[in-house]
Amino acid sequence: MQILICVKQVPDDSIEIRLDNKTKMPNLNGVSMVANAFDTYALEMAVRFMEANGGNVSVLNVGAEDSTNTLKNCLAVGAKEAYFVQDDSFVNLDALGAADALANAIRKIENDKGQKFDLILCGLESTDEITGQVGAMLAEKLETGFVSRAIAFNVKDGDLQVNQETEEGYNVVSVISPAVVTVSKPEYDPRYPTIKTKMASRKAVIPTFSAAEIGEVKQAIVRLVEYVEPPKREAGIKIQEKDAVLAVSAAIEQMKKDKAI
Repeated sequence: MQILICVKQVPDDSIEIRLDNKTKMPNLNGVSMVANAFDTYALEMAVRFMEANGGNVSVLNVGAEDSTNTLKNCLAVGAKEAYFVQDDSFVNLDALGAADALANAIRKIENDKGQKFDLILCGLESTDEITGQVGAMLAEKLETGFVSRAIAFNVKDGDLQVNQETEEGYNVVSVISPAVVTVSKPEYDPRYPTIKTKMASRKAVIPTFSAAEIGEVKQAIVRLVEYVEPPKREAGIKIQEKDAVLAVSAAIEQMKKDKAI
């Protein structure tokens, strides 16, 4: 099976990011750029399938910033091929534009290889913009089936069988290949690279294309108006009573006062 993972490069979400007081934009000084967390879950899922069943796993990134290191990190944890489409015109892509660029890039890669992808995986959402729309839009542009919130997949009777996460457990969904599937968090975490795989990935040559080489991409029709920090939480009221009965009574009186009950 030929599997492609669409990987977005985002600011490291393990670091608290604040807005710049002057620009009112996220202050990313000193913040590393990494692969989107949900995309790393998709990559791990695909690599595990490849190790058990054979096939090939590729990764693709489109963007305005240099994502070479992020793609090489993907190679270090199991991907066999990486592709990069970089262009300054991608700096303000909305979800529809990103899906358009990915679809164009996928068609070019398939034409160059003379082989279509059987499965295209995207993270459920990105940790920066959190729209959760690109996967579904990509499926529409590629005219394929689509399943969201996958926590596992397999092949049965020639079709893809996807475990789709629900609040109660999961649905088992069968979809004809090729298909686009967005991945939620499975029961396992992504693997870490070894020194050997990391060294090998540094030597990898990643094909890089421009927007002109993949075809026209639709300009943004949705724009970001502003970033707003969430309001700071107000300090709570500490019940000082040591006696349990008095403490509960004081808490109830305070809730009555605040009209919480």
